[in-house]
Amino acid sequence: MAGTLGGVVGFGTSIMLMPALVLVYGPRQAVPIMAIGSIMANASRVAAWWREVDWRTTLAYSATGIPGAVLGARTLLVLPPGIVEGVLGVFFIGMIPVRRWMVRQHWKLNRWHLAAVGAVIGFLTGIVVSTGPLNTPFFLMHGLVKGAYLGTEALSSLAVYGAKAVTFRTLGALPFEAIAQGAMIGASLTVGAFIAKRYVRQLDAQHFRLLMDGLLLVAGLTMLWAAVAR
Repeated sequence: MAGTLGGVVGFGTSIMLMPALVLVYGPRQAVPIMAIGSIMANASRVAAWWREVDWRTTLAYSATGIPGAVLGARTLLVLPPGIVEGVLGVFFIGMIPVRRWMVRQHWKLNRWHLAAVGAVIGFLTGIVVSTGPLNTPFFLMHGLVKGAYLGTEALSSLAVYGAKAVTFRTLGALPFEAIAQGAMIGASLTVGAFIAKRYVRQLDAQHFRLLMDGLLLVAGLTMLWAAVAR
């Protein structure tokens, strides 16, 4: 279910799975396990929308996102728990009216803008489990929707999550057991991306954006809950 939802809107898999992963594996193991699952989930979206990927946009975003993720993963070990989740929760919810206002201003982001965005979101991705909702408004304002958005955002996120996983492994926070557990979760997420493809083709751009707003609201509330729960 999480893989299918993520395949339709481009994010949401981590948000849906994290409560269950924390209950089963504990919060310390859940983050690196989900990093492996996210790599496989994003790889499946890339495979599903390969023909519509904007490669230059992916390169611009990843060039700064990868070093940002490495720095963020190292920063994770010294941050007070709950602070980042609370800030992101407010940001996700606040982005709903902000994105709509930006659309009315007819703002359009170029690849240099996305390179700057990649540095910031890459850093945050290294710290928290999921920043997928953060990517959404910026990729949409770049003019990408539906398959082009899903494929390009997934390939960009794949590079960032890969850097995050390598950093965890280097720091000793990603043992082989966690890799195996993440791979099992990722296998089920992969199936969802291809199930979702038929539904994405049936959505018009306006309904697609409305669905994004709904997930941003859920993501924000989930992050705030996580911050309070800590």
